[in-house]
Amino acid sequence: MKNHGRFLALVLCIGLLATSCNSDDSNEGETLAPLAGKWNINKIGTTILGTETLMDAPQNQTGCDKDFMDLKIDNTVIEGDYDSTISDCAVVMDNGIYSRSHNNLTRVIDGVTKVQDIVNLTLHELKLKDSNGNIEVYIR
Repeated sequence: MKNHGRFLALVLCIGLLATSCNSDDSNEGETLAPLAGKWNINKIGTTILGTETLMDAPQNQTGCDKDFMDLKIDNTVIEGDYDSTISDCAVVMDNGIYSRSHNNLTRVIDGVTKVQDIVNLTLHELKLKDSNGNIEVYIR
């Protein structure tokens, strides 16, 4: 009878462990993604009265690569802006530094500081939002 009680307790423990380790579909796609890397601007938008509105990034020149920010491991950042005003798809690059503190990304380029909340970070998407509700969505 003692063995039957121990066996039942063991089965219950294994069942609880298996249930607690089960993956949850709501977290699918979430990962501990690195922030460093080249991110291309994809969408921009805003939040008005709690409703988020996104659109394709108008700063991307048709026929050119997408504007980008390249966050280096050494905390330097390069921002690239493709512009066809002078010549087709000419890229203008600005250099600066960045830091991450919990869910904030701070970039300093040409003496201008930009602080944004990291709303979403996966292997393929970085979504940033500033204190005014302006949103930028980057993809790798």
